[in-house]
Amino acid sequence: MNLTVFITGATSGIGKATAEILAKNQYRLILCGRRQDRLMKLQSELGKITEVTTLQFDVRNKEEVFAAVESLPESYQQIDVLINNAGNAHGLSSIQDGDIDDWDAMLDINVKGLLYVSKAIMPIMIKRNSGFIVNIGSIAGKEVYPNGNVYCASKFAVNALNKSMRIDLNKHNIRVSGIHPGAVETEFSEVRFKGDSERAKNVYTGYKALQAEDIADIIHFVISRPYHVNIEDLVVYPTAQASPTILNKN
Repeated sequence: MNLTVFITGATSGIGKATAEILAKNQYRLILCGRRQDRLMKLQSELGKITEVTTLQFDVRNKEEVFAAVESLPESYQQIDVLINNAGNAHGLSSIQDGDIDDWDAMLDINVKGLLYVSKAIMPIMIKRNSGFIVNIGSIAGKEVYPNGNVYCASKFAVNALNKSMRIDLNKHNIRVSGIHPGAVETEFSEVRFKGDSERAKNVYTGYKALQAEDIADIIHFVISRPYHVNIEDLVVYPTAQASPTILNKN
């Protein structure tokens, strides 16, 4: 059996695709998410090819996060890889027209949720003097775009935390990597536009966007490098995208 991998936001998009590719490569999986029905379906499917357990919690709730990690069966307690994938965008408004509830949701999930999960798992890695934390950021954490404001701020925070983790955990022999995708065709835009599927669909028309499987494949590559190799910061665009706002659409 290969390494034990803890994935947040595992029930859809990049998280789900990552779970699938890692299962095929015989990693032991701890799949986390809010939707119990999807977690059960994943466990049923992927459990046929590797060892899988699931944890149902909301990364925004620190009590739930710590209780979930503490509840892991003994055979899953030695976590080798943490993939901080859970994240969201809500709305695409100017800063002056922004919805405060949207701001709270993005900061709570993208920043505080990442911190809570990392805080719960880092002591396991520190005790063993080994481990790997992969933080899924965004090009929005590298460059601000119109109406991105708080979402961009949350992903700039992820970028900063990724760098800070690498510095602070260096003495504990823990690898840290940030992966920052451009446009990925997932449920992301449906959530951002609050279920407006037509508007979400338009985000990905006229060019070939990245697919969740593309990022999952990169995550697998990054975590499967020899231990002395740490791919510390990786930006991934679809070929048609030159920047957050420049797309070569047909």
